[in-house]
Amino acid sequence: MSSRKVVLCYPLEARHCEQIVRVDPSIELVDAGQEGIAEQLLEADIFIGHAKVPVPWDQIVQQGRLEWIQSSASGLDHCLVPAVLASEIPVSGVSGLFARQVAEQTLAMLLGLVRSMPTFYHAQQAKQFLRRPTGDLHGMTVGIVGLGGNGRQIARVLAPLGVRILATDLFPCQPPEQVEVVLPADQLDSILPELDVLVLCVPLTGNTTGMIGEHQLQRLKQGAILVNVARGPLVIENDLVRSLQSGHLAGAALDVTEVEPLPAESPLWDMPGVIITPHVAAQSARRIDETTDFICSNLRRFLDGQPLENLVDKQLGFPRPPHATG
Repeated sequence: MSSRKVVLCYPLEARHCEQIVRVDPSIELVDAGQEGIAEQLLEADIFIGHAKVPVPWDQIVQQGRLEWIQSSASGLDHCLVPAVLASEIPVSGVSGLFARQVAEQTLAMLLGLVRSMPTFYHAQQAKQFLRRPTGDLHGMTVGIVGLGGNGRQIARVLAPLGVRILATDLFPCQPPEQVEVVLPADQLDSILPELDVLVLCVPLTGNTTGMIGEHQLQRLKQGAILVNVARGPLVIENDLVRSLQSGHLAGAALDVTEVEPLPAESPLWDMPGVIITPHVAAQSARRIDETTDFICSNLRRFLDGQPLENLVDKQLGFPRPPHATG
């Protein structure tokens, strides 16, 4: 095929489109946006982006035209639907590309809770100059669930602050220097009673949906903090609310929620020990530039028949880590 139709759906500018076309001037580039993606994908050879609206994936796959999906997001649940999973269409993402930003968001939210920043903020709004108790992050034990790009960067950021770090991963490996131990994913229960902080960094798959519920929350140390910078449905939210209301959990830092936007009637909004941000952990002033740089590199690889970066293992639902075997 001498020319391919490449359909885009992420918030880029004209200069980014020009950058993509320079990879191969013969491609036909269409910036569909969310409003046009469902229709344009029916005629696409390559899809680059993140559709946040319903897309006729069954029909797209049946046509047999789409050759490759390059997600502009780390989370791949938007395109790893049954029809795509059953097809031979390769899927790649950008996992790990914004690990530094996710780690910074984790640190900001966690320190905010430990140092009682929500309490001080509300006192400021009321013009009350009153001293309040705070906690200490140093000396805490932090559990990181999922030691991929984001999890490893979070460990690098937290370790110098004097915390002990334990981790679990579907593919346990030799612990990086900041981590005491990396256990298999199915051994998470064994470390929960030791944790002051539980940080979730795993992708959303059939196996991880609802992985944190009443059982896991009750095994956490009294007064622990939950941090979710991954995907909202990892946590059974009603169980989280009950654990916070009972005082078993001291707080929760949530960049993601089970339903987004978080409904106005959710009790999480009004809980003093909860910090909520609107799914912005991977945001960056350079996000679109860096995403486009990665996309251009992978597009060149695809057109040249070279192995793709961040190629998804469809059985796993995410790229297989280099150290994984079997």
